[in-house]
Amino acid sequence: MAHLGRLLVPLAALVLLLWAVPGAHGRRSNVRVLTDENWTSLLEGEWMIEFYAPWCPACQNLQPEWESFAEWGEDLEVKVAKVDVTEQTGLSGRFIITALPSIYHCKDGEFRRYLGPRTKKDFINFISEKEWKNVEPVSSWFGPSSVLMTTMSALFQLSVYIRTSHSYFVHDLGLPAWGSYLVFAFATVLSGLMLGLFMIFVADCFCPSKRRKPQQQPPKKPSPEFSQPLKKVEEEQEADEEDVSEEETENIEGASKDPPQSGIRQRCVGPSSAADKS
Repeated sequence: MAHLGRLLVPLAALVLLLWAVPGAHGRRSNVRVLTDENWTSLLEGEWMIEFYAPWCPACQNLQPEWESFAEWGEDLEVKVAKVDVTEQTGLSGRFIITALPSIYHCKDGEFRRYLGPRTKKDFINFISEKEWKNVEPVSSWFGPSSVLMTTMSALFQLSVYIRTSHSYFVHDLGLPAWGSYLVFAFATVLSGLMLGLFMIFVADCFCPSKRRKPQQQPPKKPSPEFSQPLKKVEEEQEADEEDVSEEETENIEGASKDPPQSGIRQRCVGPSSAADKS
């Protein structure tokens, strides 16, 4: 009988262990998973979001507290979620995650960063006592749904795509690292040229250039202040020209009269010279 009791104790412990392990692993988590595709659900209702990375020790220590807090979600009417920044780089760019773990509170599209203690009790008090009202919300310019943060998200996704492509060129295709860099340099130059041509085309469509003909300026009329001196100068020039023309005519007439007088003189002098000889 004693021998049978010794066998029943380990057997019962084994049964309890086998019953507890599947229950622990099969329990459904109350923490929702957000991705780049379904993140817009944050804009409605009240949320608490954790940004984490699997390799982060602080994030691993926070997980039990976060799971326990999520069990109170229905009572507090708040949705508890988490985002893996290693897989959802777009969301990491939208929220500009620079430290892990990072926790945000969202109420009807208004975001606030949680900076308090990271325990289940503090999380519950933050929601139940509405301590989030004492926290300044994130500016609409830097909200995850703004144009600026949407662009930032696209840049983060582009960086991941470039890194993935680089590893594909080097490891899968066997290209050297400088060859991969050369491919990206060529793609950058080509995309810049295409973007420049597109911008020029758009500018010509909306603001076409117009050829302007040179405007002929009408001749300027002299002002009345300078008209009288100009008239006087013109009159003086005309008078000088008339004087010069008169002098020229006199000189010509004088030149035409001089030869006969010299001939008369010679004729008069001729007989006297002959008389003197006699």
